[in-house]
Amino acid sequence: MTNKTILVTGGAGYIGSHVVKLLGERNEKIVVLDDLSTGYADAVLHGELVVGKTGDMDLVENLVKQHDIDAVIHFAAHAVVPESVENPLKYYANNTCSTRNLLEVCQNNKIKHFIFSSTAAAYGNINSDKPCDESLQTAPINPYGTSKLMSEAMLADVSKATELKHVILRYFNVAGSDPDGRIGQSTKNATLLIKVAAEVALKKREQLYVFGTDYPTPDGTGVRDYIHVSDLATAHLASLDYLRNGGESTLMNCGYGHGFSVKEVIDSVNRVHGSPIKVVEQPRRAGDPASLVAAVEKIHNTLDWTPQYDDLDKIVETSLNWEKILLERQHNQS
Repeated sequence: MTNKTILVTGGAGYIGSHVVKLLGERNEKIVVLDDLSTGYADAVLHGELVVGKTGDMDLVENLVKQHDIDAVIHFAAHAVVPESVENPLKYYANNTCSTRNLLEVCQNNKIKHFIFSSTAAAYGNINSDKPCDESLQTAPINPYGTSKLMSEAMLADVSKATELKHVILRYFNVAGSDPDGRIGQSTKNATLLIKVAAEVALKKREQLYVFGTDYPTPDGTGVRDYIHVSDLATAHLASLDYLRNGGESTLMNCGYGHGFSVKEVIDSVNRVHGSPIKVVEQPRRAGDPASLVAAVEKIHNTLDWTPQYDDLDKIVETSLNWEKILLERQHNQS
């Protein structure tokens, strides 16, 4: 534990808010920087929220000096793959250029520790049913993945040139919500399967579209490694502890190391919800790999991290519970 402050960019968003909750629960000093374009002020349960942009160097410089910041956990990014294809410059501006500005402030102020939220999209189109190893060649197939990979490269280069040490976590499919029900996945028009399926179960959407039923997988639907957001959050705290204890810069996958198919997810939603949701089958989408599962030996060998929610029904249950909370809030407001 240290009396220094942690800057969490994008800390009002889905994953960032879960990390802020855990940091606050262990009495860390936190400043959250978020422009609230997709985040929510009421999701920031601890620390001070500053509304602004990560790429605003003067603002970030002032925060670093004012709060004696020595660690940055960087989530702030656009993260919708189809939108990145339609509007690539939006993604390079926010995800890559803003990260570059943030890193310059870190360099100028001798920030010691940096944890970066990256993505399995950096690997690109995986043509293998084997888990993705960190040594795999990276070949992203969309601007979202490329924008994150470029940030990884900048961070690695800055770490070589300065005293900054970093952990890059490549997330797989993040799902679920805080088991306490205080925060959750509130993104409007979300595209994440479990979130969408939960919305269909609660009649917020009419149906769930399944894209592709002819993949070379056991049941023909795509297989993904779904990690509960609270386990992902604890991996960030374990990464911070690793760096504080003198750990060297590193890059790791963050998943469970096994996958579930789209049909298995739908079966889980039906089971937990208690009645079947409406599903419409569609052709495959371009660029969707048949299977995407994390190789997780490295993260388990590097960090003191033990997942607590590696259970599909539990992930689905926390998602459904959060959708019920959101519905209740809507009713109370109307």
